[in-house]
Amino acid sequence: MRLPLEQQPALRRSLGLPHATAIVVGIIVGSSIFAQPSEITRLVPSTRWGMVVWALAGLLTFCGALVCAELAHAFPETGGVYIFLKRIFSPALAFLWGWAMFWSMHSGIIAAIAVIMARHAGYFVPLSETRIRVVAMAAVLGLSFVNYLGVKAGGTLQVTLTAAKVAAIATMVVLLFAFGAPAHSAVGTQADAVLDANVSLANAGLAIAAGLFAFGGWHMVTYSAGETRVPERTLPRALLIGTLIVTACYMLLNAAYQYVLTPSEVSQSTRVAVDAMQRVLGGRIAGAIAILVIVSALGSLNGIILAGPRVYFAMAEDGLAFGWMAAIHPRRQTPHLAIAAQAAITCVLIATNSYRQLFTRVVYTEWIFFALLAIGLIRLRQRCKMKNARIKVAMAAIFSITATAVAVNQAAGDLRSAAWGCGLILLGLLVYLVWIRRRPPAVRNAATFSGQAARATCAPSHSPEEP
Repeated sequence: MRLPLEQQPALRRSLGLPHATAIVVGIIVGSSIFAQPSEITRLVPSTRWGMVVWALAGLLTFCGALVCAELAHAFPETGGVYIFLKRIFSPALAFLWGWAMFWSMHSGIIAAIAVIMARHAGYFVPLSETRIRVVAMAAVLGLSFVNYLGVKAGGTLQVTLTAAKVAAIATMVVLLFAFGAPAHSAVGTQADAVLDANVSLANAGLAIAAGLFAFGGWHMVTYSAGETRVPERTLPRALLIGTLIVTACYMLLNAAYQYVLTPSEVSQSTRVAVDAMQRVLGGRIAGAIAILVIVSALGSLNGIILAGPRVYFAMAEDGLAFGWMAAIHPRRQTPHLAIAAQAAITCVLIATNSYRQLFTRVVYTEWIFFALLAIGLIRLRQRCKMKNARIKVAMAAIFSITATAVAVNQAAGDLRSAAWGCGLILLGLLVYLVWIRRRPPAVRNAATFSGQAARATCAPSHSPEEP
């Protein structure tokens, strides 16, 4: 029988700065950077402006990380974005974030990456479509078990996978530049021809949006604040260090791609990392790239699997999810039932192949919430004194505008999917209204649309002016 919340053991604070930074880097650097920078080159067929796009995407991600860092410093509690939305806006808005996470955004991301990983595993052992799904589910269940064992075990695995991933990227960059001179000479003429190609403002905007999606997931480290040592200091540092490392990796890797491949080859490639390495070192390198993608995918999967259950745990503690999701394993000190629930819904999405529809229909809503986070920081700072307030508010405003533009652009590109996405969110609002009516009066009063959120202070337990 599950113990009442007040009698349960607390989450164990085992994550330090290396673990938190590894989560940021490991989640962001997934499989897309090794397969599809072609989208940006297709939109911006200019070597120089393509690099500018990647730099701007990294800068905007850094602005978003600053927003999240400020909020993590003010509210260092398990749940991250869910907590920020609840404390600044309302429990209803926070519930919608968690609702979209569980049924689509977070579980769909896990399912998609797991399938990509399984397809690359098929390079070594031929796999049918059914077996690919079985391998993907096995990876999800295996990594979920590691995170059930303890947040320290999951964090240690994350550090190992992320270190291997960054080392592999660095090795790839060195090899492409060290042995790519003959290939560079062969493509130099065409590359020079498009060095200063004209780029339309509309295409540049679409390219930056595509780059931002390659940087996705930077906010997820805030979900595990309750298991992070000194979270009000560790999380901001991890966010900033992690986004800088990722930006450097992306810039160097794309420069290496452009060094040995023509822009047209990059734009038409669906596996640019393999094509670049084969151009320089021959066909035997393809297996090594497949291993790199598998390691990269596993690193992303582990970080995302670690992060998500902490949101469902926080929702359950607030009475906005089933109470058993707030259960903490007495020995492992992990939200084991929330981890199991996430694994179960992800396996269902993989088995039914429905994650693609769900994920693409709701992914743009994530950016609406990001815009709200930036607006929330501005609102918070209007009631607080802080150092460098104008600079931080300006960054928040820039990120809010950018996030809104990304969401509008994605919705305009596929109105039907946007309508389905809005429908899922509206269904979540209906579920919320029904849910709180069935809760005890005390919980119901705390979970109203305004509740205590509108009166939230700058930092309930920590001052944002601390260094």
